[in-house]
Amino acid sequence: MKGFKEFIMRGNVIELAVAVVIGNAFTAIVTALVDGIFNPLIAAIFNADEISKATLTVGPVNFGIGLVIAAVIKFLLIAAVVYFCLVLPMNKLQERAYLKKHGHPMAEAEVEPTEADLLVEIRDLLAGRANNTPQA
Repeated sequence: MKGFKEFIMRGNVIELAVAVVIGNAFTAIVTALVDGIFNPLIAAIFNADEISKATLTVGPVNFGIGLVIAAVIKFLLIAAVVYFCLVLPMNKLQERAYLKKHGHPMAEAEVEPTEADLLVEIRDLLAGRANNTPQA
């Protein structure tokens, strides 16, 4: 039971649960937007009564692209809402908290030297050591 309690109290689990709840709430809004505005527009473009009947005819083959287009639009809308309503404000809050605590903006992550850079540095150090040793 102790392990389960630790698992539930981890920050990642709580954040995931919040994300699922928020995602479900946004889904209703985005579905209404897509079904009420975008689907009729797409259906009108393809001269279809409804989006599921929107097709693109190439020779003898009919491609049902209306549903695919609607799904892509829905995905982009959900991604935009999540980014602008959740990710961007959280990043700003973290930045403000960091500034308040440290008094300066977050520094860019330092680039770690590559293996080649380290080998060159070791070679130069060894060459310097060899040149500074007394001759016998």
